[in-house]
Amino acid sequence: MTSRSESQSPQPAGRARRPRQDIASRGTAWQGPSLWAGAALVAMVVVAYAPTLGNRFIWDDDYHVTANTTLSSLDGLRRIWFEFGAVPQYYPFVHSTFWVDYHLWGDSPKGYHLENMLLHAASSVLLWRLLVRLRVPGAWLAAALFGVHPIEVESVAWVTERKNVLSLTLALASLCCYFRFAPLEEPSDPPLTDSVRRRWYIAAFGLFVAALLSKTVVCTLPAVVLVILWWKNELIRWRDVLPLLPMFALGVGLGYVTMHMEATHVGAQGADWDFSFLERILMAGRICWFYAGKLAWPSPLIFFYPRWTIDAGSWWQYLFPVGAVALLVMLWLARARLGRGPLAAALIFGGVLVPALGFVNVYPFRFSFVADHFQYHAGIALLALTAAGAAIFWKRLRPDLRSAGQAACGLLLVVMSLLTMSRATVFFDEETLNRDTIAQNPTAWMAYSNLAAFLEAQSKFDESYTLYKTAAELHPNDPLMQCNVGHVYLKLGVRDGFGSGQLEEALKHLEKAVEMGPTLATVHERLGYGLMIAGRVPEAIKQYQLAVQLAADNAGYQNDLGVALAKSNRQVEAVEHFEQATRLDNNNAEYAVHLALAYAQTNRRGEAIAIAEHALALSRRQKLDEQAHNIANWLNKYKAAQPGR
Repeated sequence: MTSRSESQSPQPAGRARRPRQDIASRGTAWQGPSLWAGAALVAMVVVAYAPTLGNRFIWDDDYHVTANTTLSSLDGLRRIWFEFGAVPQYYPFVHSTFWVDYHLWGDSPKGYHLENMLLHAASSVLLWRLLVRLRVPGAWLAAALFGVHPIEVESVAWVTERKNVLSLTLALASLCCYFRFAPLEEPSDPPLTDSVRRRWYIAAFGLFVAALLSKTVVCTLPAVVLVILWWKNELIRWRDVLPLLPMFALGVGLGYVTMHMEATHVGAQGADWDFSFLERILMAGRICWFYAGKLAWPSPLIFFYPRWTIDAGSWWQYLFPVGAVALLVMLWLARARLGRGPLAAALIFGGVLVPALGFVNVYPFRFSFVADHFQYHAGIALLALTAAGAAIFWKRLRPDLRSAGQAACGLLLVVMSLLTMSRATVFFDEETLNRDTIAQNPTAWMAYSNLAAFLEAQSKFDESYTLYKTAAELHPNDPLMQCNVGHVYLKLGVRDGFGSGQLEEALKHLEKAVEMGPTLATVHERLGYGLMIAGRVPEAIKQYQLAVQLAADNAGYQNDLGVALAKSNRQVEAVEHFEQATRLDNNNAEYAVHLALAYAQTNRRGEAIAIAEHALALSRRQKLDEQAHNIANWLNKYKAAQPGR
């Protein structure tokens, strides 16, 4: 931080000095504050992302939307905000939008995709207006590059990444408000009154809080403000820092909450995240260059990139962090000639990336250290720098060449829009996405596993089994991969009739999975399923009990344990677990049917009829005609068998 020279006269409170002009703030190309320019940005985004409106849900969209039980009730909304662990991550603002969406669109993906697209368009417009306020040359071009760059498709076309697009929209709106509260140059009109400035600050702070509650990567926003202030004013004063202190404190606090949940709830801990500090430095340097390279040349774009081997004994891996530091030093030394803008852009890019550089454990590092959506916020800085450089360059051209330069930029936007449209179709569904990933990255074990799960759900067990085996071979120390192989092998056996030794082979995979991952509820549940098929019910009950102990809030595990207990004629105990399953997921007709049968077995006739009628209503609402028919038949027979009781 630079102290102010004593020779400078103090400025009146509430007013900022007019900044010196440097290369990063000269020129006003593409900055017309026109409704047509904003409409053009929105239209470009809508056209480029139109294919996403036909896309389906993919990968973990079920955790966030289709299988998210908190979305169906008012109590679920309470849980989203006040119950840690009720949703995969504590991003209550995002999940509140999903709650609203669920009541508007249900399980139809089109509405969710439309909102993601419109949020991305809104961010493009807000970015343009923010850069205009900061007097960045090529402001509209920068926003357009962001709007149609194909690397952003992953954030927009993937419903789960609502947290990315929503948090950026809110963060950019917060910055726009903040620089109304703290203008960077002398206004031509009379300065704002203290009450008006206070309102702008409250708006900026409120939007920042909402952004944090959407994704805590925006905790870097107050640091971004400081870099911008240094870029524009050459110094940072304590009165610039003080309004940002509450933002810093809140960002650190919620950032810690996210780190804790990522480790304890999401599962980002263990051997896959076991790196020394030096290895994390090597990782961070390489990640920075990777994202800069993808922004410059977005090919190939892969949902799961290969996971690098980080080796502190390999000399060439030190070139990445050393190169990054050397670049910052060069930009610092060249600031008198180039201006402070390029260095500010590099600092913002690297600073906003910090949560994704490897110093904090995040779950995706299990299969890759990089993902396109990780750079969604940070990449803006380099795109703005590129657009500013282009605008300054063509302004220095002869007038007859300027049109050619602008035409070249227009052609670039068209090409990028076409690439974005093509990339958006890759996210059509789980099968399309994972087959594309495997084609580009044959080592992507997670893609094999995801594709296998998709095919398994369609009862295509043969191809699913082959894919699971490949995933297990690529990632042999993962208990879940062993578990998947054994589980689908059981389904093959159930379909075809178990051949000699087939059941034993399936159980061997499942038992190995339990041995490798004794703290994973899934492996115990699936071994329990296999033991049930083998007729070893008491052993199955023990495995289901372990699964419930490890994940008591899993409705499926509670239901499975209830089924095993009922099969052992332990109906009273079964009722407890069926009740818990229906409490956890009141929209599952199967759980309700099991509870109704258990009530009937324990002579609780009124409760049996009530819950069966609830199951019937659910089945009819969900258009499960065969299931509804079976429930109705049972209900009629049960009522007729005991008419007077």
